[in-house]
Amino acid sequence: MGRTLSKPQGLMSVATKIALQMACKMGGELWSVEIPLKQLMIVGIDCYHDTTAGKRSIGALVASLNQSMSRWYSNCVLQHRGQEIMDELKKCLCGALKEYLKFNHCLPSRIILYRDGVGDGQLHSVVNYEFFQYFLFICSRPKISVVVVKKRISSRFFAHINGKVSNPPPGTVVDSDVTRPEWYDFYIVSQAVRQGSVSPTHYNVVYDTSGLKPDHMQRLTYKLCHMYYNWQGIIRVPAPCQYAHKLAFLVGQSIHREPNVKLGNLLFYL
Repeated sequence: MGRTLSKPQGLMSVATKIALQMACKMGGELWSVEIPLKQLMIVGIDCYHDTTAGKRSIGALVASLNQSMSRWYSNCVLQHRGQEIMDELKKCLCGALKEYLKFNHCLPSRIILYRDGVGDGQLHSVVNYEFFQYFLFICSRPKISVVVVKKRISSRFFAHINGKVSNPPPGTVVDSDVTRPEWYDFYIVSQAVRQGSVSPTHYNVVYDTSGLKPDHMQRLTYKLCHMYYNWQGIIRVPAPCQYAHKLAFLVGQSIHREPNVKLGNLLFYL
């Protein structure tokens, strides 16, 4: 840190990033994207496996509270050792819905859940067990979509531009030919890289009653990749997934217990 601050040419950049992070942690909204869907809640879910304090697993859930996706509610639960599927999902979602109702004076009419950290062999469990908890206590039955997000894939795509083979531009969507015919899935290249080949992200919609067209689902997913406040650019996954990862990592790596409930509306873990 001292070596970084001793370089005057980079001091303004460092100070700006610290100021942005401080404002964000205190509840500030740094930027937003236009999302035309009304009464929409976006949820990101991820897990982290604590290797120190009893080797427990931490499941984190982050949910949007407003239409511009700039205010978020966060919650997490501690689970049994090595457990990926979230047993206490109902508790976290119930808290998110209460906060959404308090913030908007109505419940969401459409919920889209992005679930990170699930392999192909766990897809059946995600649909039939993890999200079954959610359906048990929802009375209004909003339109629901469940999207499994996978980053650790070997697929790579290239574009033929001006007679040269190069990385596809950010925002490129691949939803045919290389996708599986029995799935509702697609790939999105959300970032640009300076070296090597860019890594796409694979999205598999395992449950969908939202009524959204695939094009709308893909556009929404790409827009959410712009909403991560700890990076002034585009990230590989939708912002709520990255927020959930950061929260689970902080709890599993440093806190080793559930954070204070009063911090639920703040991005304190960035």
